[in-house]
Amino acid sequence: MIIIEALYTEACNLFGDRFNMDYLEKSLGSRAAFCYTSLNETPRFVTENVNMLYMGPMPEREQGYVIDRLRPYTDRLRELIEAGTVMLFTGNAFEVFGSYIENEDGSRIEGLGLYEGHAVRKMMQRFNGTFLGTFTDETGSQIQTIGFKSQFTHTYADNSSGYCFQGIRGCGINPETKLEGIRIHNFFGTYLIGPILVVNPYFTKYLLRLAGAGDVTLAFEDDAVAAYEVRLKEFNDPKRRIG
Repeated sequence: MIIIEALYTEACNLFGDRFNMDYLEKSLGSRAAFCYTSLNETPRFVTENVNMLYMGPMPEREQGYVIDRLRPYTDRLRELIEAGTVMLFTGNAFEVFGSYIENEDGSRIEGLGLYEGHAVRKMMQRFNGTFLGTFTDETGSQIQTIGFKSQFTHTYADNSSGYCFQGIRGCGINPETKLEGIRIHNFFGTYLIGPILVVNPYFTKYLLRLAGAGDVTLAFEDDAVAAYEVRLKEFNDPKRRIG
């Protein structure tokens, strides 16, 4: 049985991304133990080796609080990253693991420093867009990925040697790059929402293999793949605007 821990879902639950965990629960059933850790609890990963960590997007005002809650466990998180623990942080959640978050007045919220890069907030300029890219699975196959973005921040980092998705259409971690997300071993931080695991069944199956679940048949897999194929056709349509 694998252990999947979702962090702070009472705060980190924007854009319906809580359904990433719901989908995994329906797909794995009794083959996985799911742990939902609240802001006032000690995370399970602190004392146990979990197979997968997840945290979703949150209001910007919550990011500093989440950083404060996780800061005592920075070394443990670094240890788990180096050990190859699967981690998925969607929307602005992955920003808390960077060097800092810069406010519009130039002030900074110091991050956990687990990767070199920082986020810049522009609270009067929400960015909404869609994204089409590829990821490389463990066999070396290139698989297309789709997603949506809705954010007040962009990340600035050299992710050329560690990104989640190679962009085809739409911007990456900021408008100047096509490389989307931060990847360190099996740490995946991406701005893609959707929820990403629901709309990308092949990426979901890939993550579960990395987490040790084997080749899982997903809940409603035929329908999920059919919906993915429809969206993929739309996202590849040059007449469709992607930004």
